[in-house]
Amino acid sequence: MTLAQRAMEQLEAWPDLSSGRASCGVGPALRSVRSEIVHFHSERDVDLHLTVPAIGRFHDDLRDSTAIRMVPGSGWVTVHLDCDTDVDLLMSLVSAALKAHQTHPSPAGHPAGDECNFRRVTVLPRG
Repeated sequence: MTLAQRAMEQLEAWPDLSSGRASCGVGPALRSVRSEIVHFHSERDVDLHLTVPAIGRFHDDLRDSTAIRMVPGSGWVTVHLDCDTDVDLLMSLVSAALKAHQTHPSPAGHPAGDECNFRRVTVLPRG
């Protein structure tokens, strides 16, 4: 089982999330009542809709993480899963994303999946 499969299996058990297809068209997704939260694009790369305000709050910590890739102005971050600790980080960030979406839901008529970072970030192997 890949790290992304394990993460998705754990998150599918969360009562606030339901599964479906990512609105960007690539891979499965998990969504809350308000918005898409997670896109599983590959065996290692996961886009997380954290919201711009939450990214601003956590920016320094996210920037320092080797598992996180950010695109300026995007409300999404890409989490590259290389080890169990990265899965733990994803779980914590999904929790933060769910809370952020209670405060800052996606605007009506503007689906969150249109802005995910798929094909907008390059993840290089850790050295």
